[in-house]
Amino acid sequence: MLHPDKGPISLKPWKKECRCVFPDCALHQGVTLTVTVNTSQTQVSEKLVYTNPGGEGTAAQNFSCFIYNVHFMNCTWAPGRAAPDDVQYFLYIRDSKKRERECPRYVSDSGTHVGCHLDDLSGLTSYNYFLVNGTSQTTGIQFFDSVLRSKQIERYSPPANISVQCKPSSCLIRWERPSAHFRLDDRDFQYELVIQRQRIEVPGDSQNQYIFPSLEPRPKHTVKIRTGDARDAQDPRWGAWSRPVEFGSEDPDAGVVHVYVLIVLGTLGCALALGCLVKRFLRRHSLFQPVPRIKDKLNDNHPTDLQDVWEEFPAGAGKAEHEEVVTVQEVDRAPVSG
Repeated sequence: MLHPDKGPISLKPWKKECRCVFPDCALHQGVTLTVTVNTSQTQVSEKLVYTNPGGEGTAAQNFSCFIYNVHFMNCTWAPGRAAPDDVQYFLYIRDSKKRERECPRYVSDSGTHVGCHLDDLSGLTSYNYFLVNGTSQTTGIQFFDSVLRSKQIERYSPPANISVQCKPSSCLIRWERPSAHFRLDDRDFQYELVIQRQRIEVPGDSQNQYIFPSLEPRPKHTVKIRTGDARDAQDPRWGAWSRPVEFGSEDPDAGVVHVYVLIVLGTLGCALALGCLVKRFLRRHSLFQPVPRIKDKLNDNHPTDLQDVWEEFPAGAGKAEHEEVVTVQEVDRAPVSG
């Protein structure tokens, strides 16, 4: 079989059987089947072209499905660009065990089915075949089909029980792994955190926690988390965001105000301490005045006075009981007459 997307697909029938069973694949683009028979004398080949009957551009388009909240699935599509006004579409789902069922609850737009809601996913297996065909009174409607793996169409719920515990230098953010419809390993998940417009991606094997650097005093912060599929780096298929969790101060400017207050108080404290030290130094300097030294007339380098310097003593100081006072008077010598 020559598939437009997968290329050649070859199968060899079992002995004495004249049929082949191919795995599920999309056929809405058409395929070419080639049967080759080898005999002892020659080789015979026959081609069978399988086409999608109906008017070109009438098939459903923009088809997609996603599983959400573990137990629910929505599928949506849009009418083909050339579909008539009276077109009606129908969805059929066949699992890997070949069990088939029609959509139990359609979503309509102006009377035309454009979606399907399922609240019972017990019949889904690891991969499933989806077929959307249509009917019209005016023209034939082409079908659309697709094979989807269940693990690749699930959108995970937000993490539960988000908590924040803060220390003076950081805050520890913890959460619980969300539930999934199929069994997955921790490494199959990845998380995206948004903290004050800052986006942070955390791998699933990080013990469901993240340490956010944040010094006290810290302003008010909010954190929200969503879950994605780590197995597809190009399209993680992010789920819905969790509710924001707040931590930090209620006042957004509290951190800045506290810093300013600390700076002002520190400046005032330093000024007071410096003033006390200066005042103490001046007081100590006034108590211990320098003692004047005795004037040495003999050794000082300046001319000495010819008069004797007498120390003044208070009256009665240093006198004995029988102290004789001698008065010396200088008398000019009279000239000798001749």
